[in-house]
Parts: sequence; structure tokens; C-alpha cells
Amino acid sequence: MIDVAIIGCGPVGALAANLLGRSGLSVAVLEKELTHYPLPRAVHLDHEMMRLFQSAGVIEQVLGDMADTDGHLHVGASGQAIRYMGTVGMERPFGWSNDYFFYQPELETHLREGFADLPQVELKLGASFTGLDHQEGSVSITYEQDGADHALTARWVIACDGARSPVRKALDVTLDDLDFEEPWLVVDAEVEGPVSFPSISGVPEAADLQRLSVMMCDPKRPATIVPGRGNHRRWEFMLLPGEDDAAMMEHEAVAALVEPWMKDVPHRIIRAATYRFHGLVAHRWQVGHVFLAGDAAHQTPPFFGQGMCHGLRDVANLAWKMAAVARDGADPAILDTYQGERDPHVRGVIGAAVAAGRYICELDPVKAQARDEEMARRAAASQASGQKETAADLIPAIASGVIAQGTAGAGQRFIQPMLADGRRLDDATGGGWRLFTSAAVAAPGITVIPLDTLADGGAVARWLEARGAQAVLVRPDHYVFGTGTPESLIARRAALLGLHLETAA
Repeated sequence: MIDVAIIGCGPVGALAANLLGRSGLSVAVLEKELTHYPLPRAVHLDHEMMRLFQSAGVIEQVLGDMADTDGHLHVGASGQAIRYMGTVGMERPFGWSNDYFFYQPELETHLREGFADLPQVELKLGASFTGLDHQEGSVSITYEQDGADHALTARWVIACDGARSPVRKALDVTLDDLDFEEPWLVVDAEVEGPVSFPSISGVPEAADLQRLSVMMCDPKRPATIVPGRGNHRRWEFMLLPGEDDAAMMEHEAVAALVEPWMKDVPHRIIRAATYRFHGLVAHRWQVGHVFLAGDAAHQTPPFFGQGMCHGLRDVANLAWKMAAVARDGADPAILDTYQGERDPHVRGVIGAAVAAGRYICELDPVKAQARDEEMARRAAASQASGQKETAADLIPAIASGVIAQGTAGAGQRFIQPMLADGRRLDDATGGGWRLFTSAAVAAPGITVIPLDTLADGGAVARWLEARGAQAVLVRPDHYVFGTGTPESLIARRAALLGLHLETAA
């Protein structure tokens, strides 16, 4: 019996394999395709994903293919900026930029390369899931490969098998429909030059349209123009009532939609496909020892680029908990906190994306004008008060689960300052559980980092001072377990993980 079977080896399944394999767990990854999908699908991720790539040991491979960009801009019907979520000139408290754009085939290649040399991880290509059977303390998986039937037994299964998820269907798990569905045409192109934008008023002086995801909230046809790595660009066009999907994917229709943005710039369309942007969340993310992750568990409108990010957070949450149970003797019940921690998180972000989608997709010119006036007033008020909105603000704290509830900062993402030697915090301290404190304490299973050894300009000390705490304990997925005295945090962690203090490794 192996520790974990992962169904699906897109970015979410591949990251899970890296994290679990580096933790020493035995892993089998079943991927039905022989090669990864050659065209781009997801294109955006944020600083938290870059930090997870650090944890997975693949950041150096990934970084060279990332386009570091400056956020999001929403433009009203009359060409006025109505919402700016930009990061130009802002600090990077988590060690990375808020927004990166990438080319998914390259990312998948790097993530697979990351676990290729891990002997405890086996990738089975051309392996199609056919069924599962729950046993006492394990799951039996059947799959077809090379025309033959095969089976394996795993302690846990993570289904990263996409929106149509055969595993979810086999478990008879239904989806909660969040009442948003709109048809859009997605166009990917290789572009040899800058995109031509119409005149847009109210854009902050430092903002560069070529480095922003620009949402044109035009009732004539809402559209998004997305930057990419290298010469890759993406457009997303809302389909209007009565338009036929197949007709809109024809070359002539796609060329006509893209042409105003090109202005004689050489370009090549590499993909045009229609999608239904919608918000869906599985009612159950866990059935016995089987866990749904990524699009198998939830689907979000793409207006803030968080779809793939949700899935990567899912498997980061599961990976450290599975390692704690399998390797450190933690109570298996900690895995029951998975949905409780992640579901509210996902619904909060999907709710924000759906709310944005409702005003973005407004086709009534009168209502669109009223929307623009109201949003412009809000933007002006925020600017006058010095408040700045970024996409990072959409991510709520974890509210329950394996956290020290009631302590300042519990459930928040912990900062990652740059150190004086040029390293990021995680590179200097390593992963796992980390306790930042000035006190001299012994903590089995926890790396204790004395504050006076951190050449970070006092960023961690200031973080603690702002919360009136002596110490902060950070989980392996970089969320704050809690703050307080070192002794109280060590004891609460042991209690929540079901460990004895003497051996709380």
C-alpha cells in the first residue's frame, strides 16, 4: 500500500506530488493523457503560489518563465477607470509580486521535472481512472493503462481530475451552483509588439497598461486583455445573446474581435475556445479517505485569476496534514479540517469574482452608466483616503481548523521578508513548522527561529509588536497557526495535532 494516489497531473496534481514526495510519502500519480495539454488554459497566479513553488523546490525552474506584472484595471463604458487593483510602488510583504502570468504547458513541465527524481513518486501516464472501493483505512483504485486493467491501494486519494471529475462522479458528490454562468470566448495569441489600447482616463500615472490585466466593462461587448510571458497574450470576449459558440470560434470572427487591439502588430492566433464562466462548489470535499481538490472541488469565474490558485492552496493544505499523520503520528482527524478550512476561503473569493462578474457582464447601457458613476465615486473616495486595493486583499484568513483561534493573526498568511543577505525568509529558515520568538525554548517537531538571528530589518519583530505577541507559530503552508507565548503555542499545536508534548514531532 502506498501513502497517496493522485488522480490527474495538471498543475494541481503535480504540485501535490512534489510536496508529498519531498515530505517522504510514497505517491502514485495517475494521468490519463500521455503528454500534458499543449495549449494554455490557466495564465495567472499570485505571490502565494510562488511561495508554494519555493516549498516544492521548483521555484528556480519556474521563475524564468513567469511574467511579473502589476495587477488589474477595470474600465467603464466611457473609457474611465472604475477600479484599480494595482501594485506599482507597493511593498512585497510576502516576498513576491502579487501577480504573475505564465504559459501553462511550461509550468506543467517544470512541476513534473520537480518530482521526476524523487524515487517515492511514480507517474503513470495513459492511466485512466475507472473506479474506487473504500476499505478499512485505505482506498482501492482501479485504472486502465495500455489496454489492461490495473489496481493499487492507497491510504489516501486526492482527486485533481478537473471540472468533470470522474472521481467526484464516482463518489456521487453534487455541486452547489452559485448562480453565475456567462459564455465567453477565450483567445490566445503570439504577439510581436505592444497591444493598442483605447484612450482610458483616470489611470494612475505609474500604471503601465501593457503590464496590467485590463477588463473593459463595455456593454457593447465586455472583454479582458491579459498580459503573458514572452510574446503570449490572451483576450477574453463575452458572447452576446444569440451568438453561436461555433461561429464565434471561426477564424474570421476571432480575427475581427482581436484586430482593434493589434493595429498592424504581427500576431498569430494559437487557440480560440468558448467557455461558460460559472461559480460552483462541491457539497462534500472529502468522502472517507478520498479528497477533491482544484476544479474537481470548485470552479470560479476568472475575473481575478484565482481558479488555479485555489487548487494549489487545496493540495498545500492537504500535503502537510497527510505528512503529519503518516510521518509524525498526528491524529488522522486533522484531515477532517480540510473542507472547513478551505471551503469558506474558496467561497469568499468566488463570491468576490461573481460580484465582479455581475457588473462586468452588464449589457444594459443605462445600468452600465449608473455602475460606472458609482464605482468611480468609490474609487475617488478610496484614493483620497489613501486606501489601496489589491487582489491579495481578496484572500480571507482561515477561520477554523488547525489554528489557535482567538489569538491575533491566527489564520492569516505570514509575511516573507527579504533578508540582508538577499535571501527570502523561507529559504533561510526552511519549511515545516516554524516558531519565531526571542525566548529560548525547545519544541519537538518545530524549528525555533530566534528573532535576533534574522537579518530582516526587524520585519518579523514589527509584525509581532503590531499584534502584541511574544511569538508566532507558522504552519508548513505558511499560514499563521497563532500568536502568544511560545509555551502556549507549542501546547496548543500538540493538542490540535493529537500529539504528546514530549514527542510532538
